[in-house]
Amino acid sequence: MKKLLIFFAAGCLGALANSLMVWLFGVLGITAALGVSIAPALSAEWLYPRIVWGGIWGLFFFLPFKSSNLLLKGAILSLLPSVFQLFVVFPMMTGSGIAGFELGILTPVFVLFFNWVWGVVAALAIKSAR
Repeated sequence: MKKLLIFFAAGCLGALANSLMVWLFGVLGITAALGVSIAPALSAEWLYPRIVWGGIWGLFFFLPFKSSNLLLKGAILSLLPSVFQLFVVFPMMTGSGIAGFELGILTPVFVLFFNWVWGVVAALAIKSAR
């Protein structure tokens, strides 16, 4: 149970870092400069579900992994929410097309990067909790 709580909390922390990065890239105009229409407002309504889902994705750290490298595990596990966002959320929930291409051709690159941030921060949180 302790491990699950740590994994959930680490996933939440990773999601906070991910969300702040997405917001910051939008505020600084980085996504827009590269032709991607992702620039959310920083609000509780936007942030809360992202943090909860980040915690849920964090539970996947429970899966066994051949390598003992926790950062590598975080980077690989970050592919799970990326695939979900690109092939479920964007086309079916937001109407942004497969892989979010209607938001810009580089959308998948940003999604992979932002979720990589989630995975690395979650892995570092787990490492520091041990």
